[in-house]
This record gives sequence, structure tokens and C-alpha cells, in this order.
Amino acid sequence: MVICDKDVSVRTGNILSRVSQTRDVINTLDKTISSLERQLAAARAAKADTEEGSPMVTKSGTKDLNERQRVFFVMGIITALRNIKRRNSIRETWMPQGEELKRLEKEKGIIIRFVIGHSSTPGSALDRAINAEEEQHKDFLHLNHIEGYHELSTKTQVYFSAVVAKWDADFYLKVDDDVHVNLGVVSSTLARHRHKPHVYIGCMKSGPVVAQKGIKYREPEYWKFGEGNKYFRHATGQIYAISKDLATYILVNRHILHRYANEDVSLGSWFIGLDVEHIDDRSLCCGTTPPDCEWKAKSGNHCGASFDWSCSGICKSSVRMKEVHQRCGEGDQAIWDTGF
Repeated sequence: MVICDKDVSVRTGNILSRVSQTRDVINTLDKTISSLERQLAAARAAKADTEEGSPMVTKSGTKDLNERQRVFFVMGIITALRNIKRRNSIRETWMPQGEELKRLEKEKGIIIRFVIGHSSTPGSALDRAINAEEEQHKDFLHLNHIEGYHELSTKTQVYFSAVVAKWDADFYLKVDDDVHVNLGVVSSTLARHRHKPHVYIGCMKSGPVVAQKGIKYREPEYWKFGEGNKYFRHATGQIYAISKDLATYILVNRHILHRYANEDVSLGSWFIGLDVEHIDDRSLCCGTTPPDCEWKAKSGNHCGASFDWSCSGICKSSVRMKEVHQRCGEGDQAIWDTGF
């Protein structure tokens, strides 16, 4: 029997098509298996938290991962016990309050909370003041963590472990309580990277390692960074975002992740050796003095976040936050008009 070239071509095409389809199925299965493995590991970690002590203060321990609320992103504003003036400056400017905060969660899938631990003496006057503030505003996430400036790396680790166990989000953000944020811009920025599994978004930097005693940001383990005396590339600590898989990685491996003196360095170190896409977004580190965030706002190109590098946040933020918001803010309606 004679087989024409056309028949051979058709059969070859069919075989190649089936091979391609098989590869697609295998890739899909690989992704599904990887996802299930991550969920299983996270579930085990969450179960261990329930048995050993949850990173989050709750009445019933850590939620089952299958029961978590599905949201777009969680933004944790890292704050200290005595920083009520900073918190109020944010409440009066860029952070929705009351029913608007609930609406933001329901309609946009955006969770915003001030992140706080407790004093070294539980039940102290500082703790009671936080409880009274929570009763009034309902905007805190309480961690099982003793507050202290030199404990920020630990607090960051506990925070990400807590929020990934509580909410099923595409992204988890950390923000300092002296930073101005335009929620609409941040939401649009995150939406562009929504389908990337391993992203780390922020203003990437690589500064000198401080070895001298008595100087702010000193790194006692400076010798680990070699002769170049510079940190590896990492996001500056004022604001950054990580995707779900990276937050889950922190939850699962939190007991063996090393903590350096500075929390932003610690976070960056946890991702070294992982297949992570570092996204350097300079709209997340605008200055508050002209011509930076104000001129950009006037041109319709608002910044995602603004602060002063000289102060590692907005200088005198509790006094100046409202002024920065007036000059650099996107407008209260922007987040509601933003589609993502």
C-alpha cells in the first residue's frame, strides 16, 4: 500500500499535537502537585502553631488553611506600642476607617491592619491602652510577640507566618507606620504581577554593612558579608510585598530562617537561593519634598508610597502625614475607581 506524503504529514501533525497536549497536562499536574505540597506543608505548620502556640493572638488558635478568607492582598502596618500619634495620622489620611474599612475588604479584597505584639509585662498600661484603641477602631492584628526595636526581624517573621495562616491572599505587604501610601496605585502595581508565583516587590537596594559599635543599623554578623562589605540586593524596609508562595515558605520554614539585625536584610536573605523574581519598583520610594511625590501627583503619575530617606520614613510623620497626603495623595475615591 502506498502512503502519500499528505497522509504522513497529517499523521505526524496529529502525533505532535498529542505530544504537546500531553506535555501541557504533565505541566498542569506538576503545578497542581506542587501547590498541594505547599498547602500540606503550610497546614502542618499551622497545626504545629495551634499545638505549640500560634504566632497570632486568637481565641481558637490558627484557622484551618481551607477555611481562610480569600482576598487580594493583606497590608500589615508595623507599629509600636507607644506610636498612637503615628497610627492616628494614618487613620486620618490614607487608611479607610469603620464601615469603609469593612467595605474595602468586601468589595476589593484588601485587608489593612496595624500589626502589634505585647509588652514584656502582659497586661501592662501599654497593653491596656492598645486594647482600648482596638475597641475603638477595630483595626489591629495582634501577634504573640514581645515588642522591641531589636526584635523587628522576629516580628516580621511572626507577622508573615500569622497572616498567611489567617488569609488566603495573592500578596502580603509590610509597611512602616511613618510611610504615606496611595492604595489605588499599590493595588494597580500588584495586579500587574498577580499571576507570578514567586515575586518580591519593593525598592531594591544594596547598602554598606555597618560594623561599628554604637551606630544605628549595626550588623553584629558583618563578617558574613565578605570583603566587599555590602549587603545583597533586597527591598528597603519601609514597604514591600511578597507573593503567597513566599509567605507560605516563611510560615513553613520559620524555625530555621536566620534573623539578622535589620528586618529588611533578614527578609531578603530568606529568598536567596530560591527562584524569586525581584521587582524593583521606584514608585514605592518617592520622597516627600518637591519635586518628587508632589510633582508626580500633579502630573497624574501618583507614587505608591512616599517617605524621607533621611529619616527612614516621613520625618515627624505624626505631624506631617496630613500635609503629605494633601500634596501627594491620589484622592479618597481612587481606590474605589481602580479596577484589578
